[in-house]
Amino acid sequence: MNSTCPAGMKFLSAGALDALILQQSRPTVFLISALAPARDGRRGPLTGDSDPPMKDQDIVGKALASVLPQYNRPWFRVPHLLQLNLILMIPLLSSAVAGYDGSLMNGLQSIAQWKQYFGNPTGSVLGIVNAAQSIGSVVSLPVVGILSDYMGRRLTLLSGAIVIVMASIVQAASVQYGMFVFSRVLVGVGSMLVVQPSPMLITELAYPTHRGKYTSAFWTMYYLGAILASWASYGTQKHLNSSDWSWRVPSIIQAGLPIVQILLWWLVPESPRWLVAKGRIQEAEELLARFHTAGDTSHPLIQFEMSEIVSTIEMESQAAETKWSTLVKTPGNRKRTFIAVCVGAFAQWNGVAVVSYYLTLVLDTVGIKDPDTQTLINGLLQIFNFIAAGSAALLVDRLGRRTLFLWSAAGMLASFVIWTACSAVFDSTHANGLGKTVIVFVFIFYFHYDIAYTPLLLGYPTEIFPYSIRSKGLTVELLSVYSSLIVLAFVNPIALDKIGWHYYIFFCCFDVLVLAVTWFAFPETKGYSLEEIAQVFDGPTPATSGVMFDKGQEMEGEGEHVEHVG
Repeated sequence: MNSTCPAGMKFLSAGALDALILQQSRPTVFLISALAPARDGRRGPLTGDSDPPMKDQDIVGKALASVLPQYNRPWFRVPHLLQLNLILMIPLLSSAVAGYDGSLMNGLQSIAQWKQYFGNPTGSVLGIVNAAQSIGSVVSLPVVGILSDYMGRRLTLLSGAIVIVMASIVQAASVQYGMFVFSRVLVGVGSMLVVQPSPMLITELAYPTHRGKYTSAFWTMYYLGAILASWASYGTQKHLNSSDWSWRVPSIIQAGLPIVQILLWWLVPESPRWLVAKGRIQEAEELLARFHTAGDTSHPLIQFEMSEIVSTIEMESQAAETKWSTLVKTPGNRKRTFIAVCVGAFAQWNGVAVVSYYLTLVLDTVGIKDPDTQTLINGLLQIFNFIAAGSAALLVDRLGRRTLFLWSAAGMLASFVIWTACSAVFDSTHANGLGKTVIVFVFIFYFHYDIAYTPLLLGYPTEIFPYSIRSKGLTVELLSVYSSLIVLAFVNPIALDKIGWHYYIFFCCFDVLVLAVTWFAFPETKGYSLEEIAQVFDGPTPATSGVMFDKGQEMEGEGEHVEHVG
């Protein structure tokens, strides 16, 4: 059954597997799995007469579920899976790094010493310092995509962590407004260098049944950084409010998470898909086997994964040679790109950017102006966000991506309408109860934002793009995110200052658009392996799919698979 690939390693070649699959030979997948030798004194993954449990089929698809190993114990008691998931915490921290960077300005704007030191910036002056990070991110985006494909995911991640440490030093030492703005631009460059490669690294390394949860957890960790930033600002505002250290200390702490990544970076392996794309096939096989089957390169799971990866990359152009025009060359790719742009834009234009960067101004409009109270509300909001987003990330495989997006869009629309109505009435009556109601609906709005646009912001686009354009697709999405942030960073403070709550009406209308586009354009990707998702966009036998499998047909002779790792 085994054939020798160009690199001399042993696994079922892409051509051989394609030939078998093209013949629609369902018993073949069963045969590969059933003939697998026992692992750790156990039989192979298929041990009975029934289909694999619905749970695994729903998560990764029928073909992949049929070759998953059986461990008969939770994943955290399987040494190689525990090791892998602990290592993936390092790139997972990248979103926490971005969360600290992105949320820090919200806290600093509530600190009296920061406002006094920089001349109480308002309007466009305040907009510039808030937009600076997004400007740095947008400027670096094209370069980051190239670095991820040429240099690799892990080296790009390391370079970003180093840049943020340098930027934090400049920010903490700032003595004038221009120097502070420059440090924020540098923070934006570093943030993009750590954020762009990390979800790809996680997606391409994660154990199959863990991929959905891990990619969803990625942007959820944004709020871990936001919590640290908000409470650092609250603490220094409370105890160092007569000193410049009230804003310099949070700026210093900004370097903390990147330093952790730098110290542990050597533990992070490279993406196996990137290794295959660079011709290092044997290295990729050994890497997958190390973390997915405890080093057993002959396991049918490794043969399946390698065959999918190799055949996918063989049928696609190499990432380094793929043109940007590929993103819109086929109907499937145009739909992928449209969704990525929409997810990026919707994540900011739904109204969240008003609170994310200008919570202080929002609280001012409802009569809450005490700095201690503002920083406290900001801190509590970030903890609430983390809990809400984390809960959604754990449910992403059960509820599905489309369900979460639709629930989120409907909930944001309803809560923003009520938020706007309460703000309007408060503006004329100044009733304290209405001001408090607005705060409640800020939390409710964020809950509905968190269940989709936090766990799926990068997880969903990462899944839908095939390898050859995954880096470019993520770059386009991030460009959509940060270009939106640049515009909103300038517009929001001016609009809130000039027309107050009337500005919220625009976001109510935009959320109607979000709900409509989500309903008609966002497909479900639950129940497919990373390569099989191509079927959703390109048809049942797409040219970009490594393994073509009809999910609607039963696998004859398929045995039982009991999975305790998912």
